[in-house]
Amino acid sequence: MSEQLESGAPSFLDRFPQEARVIRAALGSSFLALFLGALFGIVQTLHRTDILRVLDSSYYYTVLTAHGVLMVVSFTIFFLVGIFTWGVVRSLDRPLVDIRFTWAWYGMMVAGTLLAVVPILGGFVDTSELSADVLFTFYAPKQAHPLFYGGLSVFLIGTWMAGVDWFRSYFAWRTENPDERIPLQTFMALVTMVMWYIASIGITIAVVGFLLPWSLGFFDQINALLTRTLFWFWGHPVVYFWLMPAYMLWYTVLPTISGGRLFSDPLGRVVFILFLMLSTPVGIHHQYLDPGISEGFKAIAMTNTMFLLLPSLLTAFTVVASMEHGARQRGGTGLFGWLRALPWRDPAFTGMTLAGLMFAAGGFSGMVNAGLNINYLVHNTLWVPGHFHLTVGTAVALTFMAGTYWLWPQLTNRRLYSRPIALTQVIMWFVGMALMSNAMHVAGLFGIPRRTAEPQYEGFDFTATFGSIAEFDLQLAIGGTLLTISTLLFVTNIALSSGGPTVRGLGKPLSEPLSGPDDAPLILDNLKLWIAIALVLVVLAYTLPLASIIERGGVFGPGVDPVPMIVEPLLLSVEAAAGDSTLGRLAGGVLG
Repeated sequence: MSEQLESGAPSFLDRFPQEARVIRAALGSSFLALFLGALFGIVQTLHRTDILRVLDSSYYYTVLTAHGVLMVVSFTIFFLVGIFTWGVVRSLDRPLVDIRFTWAWYGMMVAGTLLAVVPILGGFVDTSELSADVLFTFYAPKQAHPLFYGGLSVFLIGTWMAGVDWFRSYFAWRTENPDERIPLQTFMALVTMVMWYIASIGITIAVVGFLLPWSLGFFDQINALLTRTLFWFWGHPVVYFWLMPAYMLWYTVLPTISGGRLFSDPLGRVVFILFLMLSTPVGIHHQYLDPGISEGFKAIAMTNTMFLLLPSLLTAFTVVASMEHGARQRGGTGLFGWLRALPWRDPAFTGMTLAGLMFAAGGFSGMVNAGLNINYLVHNTLWVPGHFHLTVGTAVALTFMAGTYWLWPQLTNRRLYSRPIALTQVIMWFVGMALMSNAMHVAGLFGIPRRTAEPQYEGFDFTATFGSIAEFDLQLAIGGTLLTISTLLFVTNIALSSGGPTVRGLGKPLSEPLSGPDDAPLILDNLKLWIAIALVLVVLAYTLPLASIIERGGVFGPGVDPVPMIVEPLLLSVEAAAGDSTLGRLAGGVLG
């Protein structure tokens, strides 16, 4: 294929070819998960609205689990490790310390995903002993095959290794630049990974200490509330783990695409520190309907959650101010006339801007979820999926896709196949999600439940005060169909772009901020301080609730002695393996 030359800066691929390959692999895995997750999503949507049913309702939870895990674990986190690797390498302006280690953590994540997906897909086989119909929220009393938990563990270790890779690169850079401020993109990646390490404490204890041994038969009872609380210890900050790559793109790429400069580097650092400190201690707000947690702890979680409005509002101010600066540099005038000067024909700009607009709407519905009393009305209804399809489904997913349109040419040295298709795709996603999430929110207000294949209760019909349930179902189905078509357009556009002619000079440097890192107090870069504060806040938020749960229900459930629960299955397995040998008798004497 012939190589063409274009005036411009060297691309990322030109400067860091090995890192570009890993990033392309991570993003490619992300897009494959997106494609498969979208297929499961449209099957689920058309089934639930009773428009087209290709599977029996008994398979609904298999479809729902596959959609959830592929979308909110594989798609988001593969993209995260790819985009943060790009951000760290680009901002430090140096290659990774050991590319073999980088490929190792990517391989771990791929292996973990495959291990977890096998039992999920096993749910489609009636005679299969493999099953994992536990949804994305895989806490007890739902139980999956051990392979599912093992796969999640391997995947999680891969993400930890990715963070180690970035810290190693940062420490190597720090040795050469002892007096420099941490570059903003690297700062964002490191802070995000610290938050991930802290949040992972909960899910690691839940999976390794309880769910995996339980699924292996080491004990037959489990404290469901304890595993649920440990899950949400991780389950709420994981939302910000998905969001923070989108924030990095909004802060560092969107201003450049707008034709301007980031309004404030220091505000970006403050926002990420706030997320580090505030995202983990609020997980109990997902458990307002759990009777085993006192109302006092729930009220504290609600109050803490409201503080998370602050980084979101700071981001809205900073990003919009950066966009306005760019528009005015392009000739925009007037109180609102500058909006017309923005590059709306650029799919990367339009997609990220629409994603930010949808995130604002998701923030409003999120405040309803966070309110202790109001949450009682919507908690187990379709309102909740409507909310997180605005956040992870649009603010995150649409930003990821739009950002790819800007970054992919620099990773491949090939132009985007079709900008008009890309622009159509991001607009179609926005419209489809607006329709689907609106239908979900309104239907939720009428009490239509979530997580069900058949939304109608027997002998009871939901009556809408305006419109009809059939109209909401149709709106939901149309929205889901548009989202599926949009996904196909995105994946096809990227695939065709990867086969185009090679072009040199596609590098696009990022503009310098109006207020740079030197304007930020040095204390903002003191990661040890913020880590210590974050850990203290977690201890304060969770020590008493967890102690209360264990006091009421025990570690493994009410009335259970944990010692024989663990020792007896081990004894039986050793005796079965050793038979009547000396080893068997010795093991029996020691363990018994």
